[in-house]
Amino acid sequence: MKERFRYKKEMGQHFLFDPALIEQLADASRAEPADGILEIGPGRGTLTAALARRCRKVIAVELDRTLIDDLEVSMALYPNVEIVQGDILKADLAALAGSLGTPCRVAANLPYNITTPLIERLLHTKPPFASVAVMVQKEVGDRMLAVPGQAGYGPLSLLVQYYTMAEEAVFVPSACFTPRPKVDSSFMLLTARGAPAVTVRDEALFFRVIRAAFAMRRKTILNNLMSGFGLARERALALLGACGVSPNARGEAMPPEQFAAIANAMTEE
Repeated sequence: MKERFRYKKEMGQHFLFDPALIEQLADASRAEPADGILEIGPGRGTLTAALARRCRKVIAVELDRTLIDDLEVSMALYPNVEIVQGDILKADLAALAGSLGTPCRVAANLPYNITTPLIERLLHTKPPFASVAVMVQKEVGDRMLAVPGQAGYGPLSLLVQYYTMAEEAVFVPSACFTPRPKVDSSFMLLTARGAPAVTVRDEALFFRVIRAAFAMRRKTILNNLMSGFGLARERALALLGACGVSPNARGEAMPPEQFAAIANAMTEE
């Protein structure tokens, strides 16, 4: 069946067919009999079937209309699978989670060009998913795990680590995919924390501070706060002094506690 299929480069399609690897990914997704699973990008349905054998219900959202008929045929053996055609970036994630019930998890083999915006949407969804297991470029997986001072540390690292405990569950070489991509991949497991990693009064402001701090990486936190929030120098210096943050610090070296301190101090003004 895969030989007749025209892979769509514009959709970032790279599929997996190795049965042993598929089973390994399904295990790594932490799918259990009581779970509902939101699968994003089922493709040819190989991972879908493995998930369906492990959990209570799967809702699989696929953008490519040409895959839907084959998916519905191949998934006919699994009455606990529902196929939905649509764009996951426009979908109502909370409604999909509600249809799956609790506990609810995510498993995804994403087109790499939508990784960051989709991860942001998934992690901001309320109530949160119990876990998100997602295939990403190896470089992106490393960014999710990066800590202050490491290459790649930035807004994505802070977002992922604020909401979840992240780990590389499976390293997947490029040779495992059809067609073969140019880069290796990581199947990342993001397990929701019981509470966020740091305490903030206003999450939107916390992430705004982070975005400002990394807007111009070579500039100090002082200059980035002044630029990002339109603050006078004296006010920005006073704010950082109250938080115990050096005005010469750069975002790439700052732990999440410092961003939280800045955001919390700003809510007090």
